[in-house]
Amino acid sequence: MSIGAVERDTGISKDALRVWERRYGFPTPSRDDLGERAYSFEQVDKLRLLKRLLDQGHRPGKIMHYSTEELQQLVQKSVLAATGTTDASSASEADSALLQGYLDLCKTHQAEVLRHRLSQALSRMGLERFIVEVLAPLNRLVGDAWANGALQVFEEHLYTESVQIVMRAAISMLPQGKESARPRILLTTLPQEQHGLGLLMAESIFVLDGASCISLGVQTPTIDIASAARSQSADIVALSFSGAMNPRHVLEGLNDLSSKLPAGIELWVGGHCPVLSRRPPESVHVLSNLADIPDSLRDWRARHES
Repeated sequence: MSIGAVERDTGISKDALRVWERRYGFPTPSRDDLGERAYSFEQVDKLRLLKRLLDQGHRPGKIMHYSTEELQQLVQKSVLAATGTTDASSASEADSALLQGYLDLCKTHQAEVLRHRLSQALSRMGLERFIVEVLAPLNRLVGDAWANGALQVFEEHLYTESVQIVMRAAISMLPQGKESARPRILLTTLPQEQHGLGLLMAESIFVLDGASCISLGVQTPTIDIASAARSQSADIVALSFSGAMNPRHVLEGLNDLSSKLPAGIELWVGGHCPVLSRRPPESVHVLSNLADIPDSLRDWRARHES
């Protein structure tokens, strides 16, 4: 792969790739007929792992010399730490064979079959139970497989698109509350966070529990989040974070947004970024998992009863 293709694939800039080559001796590209750098697929796989770990706060000098297998183990530890588990087999409450079956459909590119089976499970279980018992652990399984190189980028995208189609259809079928329903919740992610499945799952449970939701999608600048919260008369701004987010970016973004939000608008956050459970800003309400949403809504309503 050319250096430009590697930059697009991994998210690592060309300048960083050249600096790492000089400073750490990795990557070690060959040269094509025109003298341009050419990277093997094995090196690109390792670069993807490095990028994920760097986004989680690791320093390149500490992990650059690790083998691909050692990096995979480190990513696995990060995933388990983020989900609060000590063992991969305990990370899911749903049947592991069933979840693996969904993952295998991603690997064999059977997107239509995947959507059909997810829709069947949703109809059988009901939306809230489907989200908590199937989608939440399945998202972790897919993220882990992608980080370990067991799932290609386009396969992860097929999964994401399939789940979005199923979830959007389910949300559209929910009885929508009145615009006056409280609380009014604005859902989005910070600019560095491109993963939106957590938003869809949270939105579903919020709506099921009678809240009024306005979704901005992903990657919204903090100044625009604050402006939207004002214009939409939001009571709560809810943000989702994946485990791939850099903890420093999370804290900086939350502090920046907190300073911009009008008084009285609460900031709720959830997801799998470890910093949320370790040291979140005092002004932020952390949802440790999706099952926390109903109790948090009841508490909010109790505090705002007229």
